Amino acid sequence: MFAYPVMLESQPEGGFVVTFPDIPEAITQGEDVEDALNHAVDALETALSFYVDDRKPLPVPSTRDDLPTVRPSALESIKLAIYQEMLNQGVRKAELARRLGWKAPQVDRLFDLGHASRLDQLESAAKALGRHIDVSLA
Repeated sequence: MFAYPVMLESQPEGGFVVTFPDIPEAITQGEDVEDALNHAVDALETALSFYVDDRKPLPVPSTRDDLPTVRPSALESIKLAIYQEMLNQGVRKAELARRLGWKAPQVDRLFDLGHASRLDQLESAAKALGRHIDVSLA
């Protein structure tokens, strides 16, 4: 769902710079391709957290078969999917808190990509939006 293409640019001094065509805020580098792609995950999650903080829709990943892709971690992907569903439904954080019987800071932490939310909390949030979490291994 959140597989974003990346461009790897070899640097004259060595290493690679990684940019995201769909997310100009995300840029990083690494010593080799593997290192650069590992750093790209952190850059992606950081950039997407800015969208969540600003209550903006998440960028839609373009389909580029000619480029490698990077995904947020599984936990962050679930958080982002729930966040995007809230936006799609026009549900604000306060309304989600009311539906869950939670205080506002609990909902804020749920969408903090740096916070290790529990899966049962994410399942409750999805259910409050009339959705469920479907896990697959690819």
